[in-house]
Amino acid sequence: MATFFGEVLSVYSRAVEEDEEELEEDEEDAQIRKELDEKREVHLHWCPEVSDALQTGSKLQCSQFLLAVGHNAARFLSVYVLASAKWDAVGHMSVWNERSQAGTGQSGEKSACVFYRHKEAPSVLICQLTCYVAEDQQFQWTEKVFDCLQQRDLTVTVLSDSFMADYKTAHYLCGSSGPFLRSLHTASFSSPPVCRSLEQPNILTGLPAAVLNHCQVYRIAAVVYQCFSDVIGPDSVAMETFKPALTELGKSVHLDLSPSLEVVRKFVRTSDLQSNLYI
Repeated sequence: MATFFGEVLSVYSRAVEEDEEELEEDEEDAQIRKELDEKREVHLHWCPEVSDALQTGSKLQCSQFLLAVGHNAARFLSVYVLASAKWDAVGHMSVWNERSQAGTGQSGEKSACVFYRHKEAPSVLICQLTCYVAEDQQFQWTEKVFDCLQQRDLTVTVLSDSFMADYKTAHYLCGSSGPFLRSLHTASFSSPPVCRSLEQPNILTGLPAAVLNHCQVYRIAAVVYQCFSDVIGPDSVAMETFKPALTELGKSVHLDLSPSLEVVRKFVRTSDLQSNLYI
């Protein structure tokens, strides 16, 4: 390029350098996204016996799968079902996200998602889940779990916690109205639910919704029982609200619906109870 005075200057373009910088940034961003996706991947770990059977192409023979999502639902199973000591822990799930970075079952930690199988009725499987499963992980969780289960004659029951503040109704709800149960089920679920259906415009969200949607698509009999409560944390009253949901499970295994006070106190700390009225 020649200037007005005849001086010849080399041509320099910033566009080339900017394109190279953008390419380097794009590659770096892609690497970061890849590492984050790998970290957020849901990992399912089974005990050696189950793992060996699955590697041969077999599925877990399961007639009833009971999933408890939330602290009250999980503790309800601990008090009324798992306290019988007739259950074996057969697997756990590792989940990492912005709200669930501990208790994933890695490095010797206690997992927040554990699978149990009944010793005398091995076709009955239970899962306790108290960690948060992010929206982008719910499909992974559902696919990986149900891919291990035989789906013929399978019945799925989901127990889930929810705040009463999330319940939408045209009528005023006083404190004495809760806790209470509402249900939603798939078209393949033929048994009558033990409580009223969830009224519109209320909807299911989170992992219970993902599980119910999966069961609807694959024509699996499934029902979700959602407990609406105004108490945060372990609450014996909210836990007892789930009792009617054990109707089907009680046909397969013996349940102790009148646990000792020691067992209840082990999982419920009344001093920690807190209302979400002013959250």
